[in-house]
Amino acid sequence: MNKPRLVPAPISIVFSEAEVDKKSYEREYQQLSESDDDPISQWLKLAKARGETADSDPVLLNLMVELHRKIDGLEMFLKNETPKRISLINETHISAIGFEHFELSESCLEEGKEYYGRISMPVHPKRDIGVFFKALSSTLTQIIRMHERDEKEWAAYMTARERILIRELREKK
Repeated sequence: MNKPRLVPAPISIVFSEAEVDKKSYEREYQQLSESDDDPISQWLKLAKARGETADSDPVLLNLMVELHRKIDGLEMFLKNETPKRISLINETHISAIGFEHFELSESCLEEGKEYYGRISMPVHPKRDIGVFFKALSSTLTQIIRMHERDEKEWAAYMTARERILIRELREKK
């Protein structure tokens, strides 16, 4: 197998072998999806579907929604509440990403096994994405399942990282 084209990217991941608790991992994966967003996102989707946002500035609307999320986050912090997430065994860093692959910074995978992980995406708004992946080697993985919205953000982030690298190469010349 040819090694896929990967771009350096500093991302964190927590993961476990998928067979450990497949039912719980599947449930969390679905909760992290677009269909199980927070209440403000659900409200916004309904408002858009009813056409109530047609006269609104989309940028301003998104900023207001993000401000609401920040306030919700502060409220959770003050009440000492944390989002309920499944405990995953391994925590490491992703050193490079591709459209359908990523590479871990350290060898901690068993080739051929499937894993479930939560990746902390460094995009706005910051959020975690659920992903099922298969180990192609002790560090290289192939993404098996990722939600459609997350795939788009993943691809956009990879493209942004490529642009940064190109810019850095130009500056060195």
